Amino acid sequence: MSLQRFVLKRGLLTIPLLLGVTLFTFGMVHAIPGDPIDFITLFAELDAETEAEIRAQYGLDKPVYIQYIDWVLNAAQGDFGKSIVTRRPVATEILNRLPYTLLMGSMAFAIAIITAIPSGIVAAYYRNTTVDQISRVFALIGVALPNFWLGLILILVFASWLNLFPVLPPTDRGLLSQDMIIYTLLPAITIGTGSTALLMRLMRSSMVEELDKDYVRTARAKGLPERTVVQKHVLRNSLISVVTVAAIQIAFIISGSVVVEIVFSYPGIGRLLVDRVGNRDFPVIQALVLIIGVAVILANLLADVLYAYLDPRIRY
Repeated sequence: MSLQRFVLKRGLLTIPLLLGVTLFTFGMVHAIPGDPIDFITLFAELDAETEAEIRAQYGLDKPVYIQYIDWVLNAAQGDFGKSIVTRRPVATEILNRLPYTLLMGSMAFAIAIITAIPSGIVAAYYRNTTVDQISRVFALIGVALPNFWLGLILILVFASWLNLFPVLPPTDRGLLSQDMIIYTLLPAITIGTGSTALLMRLMRSSMVEELDKDYVRTARAKGLPERTVVQKHVLRNSLISVVTVAAIQIAFIISGSVVVEIVFSYPGIGRLLVDRVGNRDFPVIQALVLIIGVAVILANLLADVLYAYLDPRIRY
């Protein structure tokens, strides 16, 4: 099977998954107790006619299945409706927050890749030594630590005690300003620690497995320099599984941003989601959960495609 056919097949399989995500998202949001109109009535007394107009404006007067169909059709065109809280288009509110989450996620992914791969290589090459033992301890701690607890510790040590990072985000600065990037570093480290530990252990295991194979011994017997054996032969084969898992980690970084953004008061989509859940802002909640779900599906699709590209045997 060619790579193009493999990608097409995997792409078609994502369609029912996307529909399942929309159905699950819509169902779970509407299963939350309470009425979104109640939030409006907290600040103003509404008569029956005004309340009926508001329900009609947001489509809440229609049967649930009609609301679902309308929402899916509009979402497919990029129209997620208007926020019940702010009366602004949902797409506008998300686009105002999404770049911050993407910045944090990109920095977290970069930290994971830059740290995990070299560390895994060194731990594998010097296996069963002190270096390897230290890497194992770090990996165990990195996987076991909850993100919210690690974030609080980093704030306490580096922002409060050492005063090396700001405690609150610089709201008067641009997204790519130096102050904002410095502030984003702690959340990025927090969310990237788990991925770093996982990828490091995977890199180490893959390297150890490849170093014990016959072709490595043959290459050494031919007199090839050790650096050539490791870089051109062992490393390339070891990266197959690491690259595919790294692609999946993109989804975990995006979904895990919800907790981290709350801890750091970070102005991303995760914090927006939590804020609107309390207000029963249906349109915003549905859009954000859908975006996170789609990101997870696309990350898995990317992992499948990378695996098929790096190892053609998987296509058959």
